[in-house]
Amino acid sequence: MKTLSQRAAVSMAGFLIVLAALTFLPAGTINFWQGWLFWMSFSISVIAITVYLLKDDPALVERRMRGGPRAETRPSQKMVQAINLVMFFGIEIVPGLDHRFGWSQVPAALVVFADLVMLAAFGFILLVVHENTFAGSTIRVERGQRVISTGPYAHLRHPMYAGALPLIFAIPIVLGSWWGLLVAAIAPPLLIVRILDEERALSAELPGYDDYRRTVPYRLIPLLW
Repeated sequence: MKTLSQRAAVSMAGFLIVLAALTFLPAGTINFWQGWLFWMSFSISVIAITVYLLKDDPALVERRMRGGPRAETRPSQKMVQAINLVMFFGIEIVPGLDHRFGWSQVPAALVVFADLVMLAAFGFILLVVHENTFAGSTIRVERGQRVISTGPYAHLRHPMYAGALPLIFAIPIVLGSWWGLLVAAIAPPLLIVRILDEERALSAELPGYDDYRRTVPYRLIPLLW
């Protein structure tokens, strides 16, 4: 039987290969510097976070490996996660096609800036998972789970999604495509649906969550929602 580290390594390698295919096959070339910048930055971030968590919180790695539409127990979330998966493919495929056919151009300086935003988003996500060992990939209350109200959770009830949002919108820009933002625009309504469903589950199943909601009023964006 493979160890957790081995399973995580195989899963991560497969994911990064798929990511490379989604990036370069639609572009029809490997002569795509924005694609290389995106793929290398994304890969380094994912590898670094995985290595850190394998050492610091292997149980969270195990939980986060159980993700995707099939892992969800609620029909509505199976649908949301399926659309999320299609969106994730789209924010790489559309920029690749954009590069191939020359639909739009993003200035190089803005591409680099968006890459820094993407890296910062990954850094923020690392802070979130460091703070909350229960930050799994599915809507589920785990045995022994408790309310987390420290770190990013002291300011937002769903900081993981708050970190994911700029990441999603940065990817098309890193890949040099304005058209990819149209695909990324699907993300906010999907996140809202997921957050509302998650809050219903947490209020019903996690002791103390309603008190936490009253203490921290904002879900996703400070001073707004």
